Amino acid sequence: MIDKYNNAFIESLGVEANVINDELKYNEIDEWDSIGHMTLVAALEEAFNITFETDDIIDFSSYKKGKEILSKYGIKDL
Repeated sequence: MIDKYNNAFIESLGVEANVINDELKYNEIDEWDSIGHMTLVAALEEAFNITFETDDIIDFSSYKKGKEILSKYGIKDL
């Protein structure tokens, strides 16, 4: 599961794996801007076969927060 999560970040944002960690936050790197954010959201929805609520898309402010939000949709072990 964590591999799917990490791959969504790597592929959507076009970053190296070493950039991905619990400290990664929205708008802290150039790649995670508003367009990157929506690309990431779409990739996660596809990878985990879910549809985010609008509030969750807005609250998805960091790598760590994303794991919390996904747990709400039954995605565990991240």
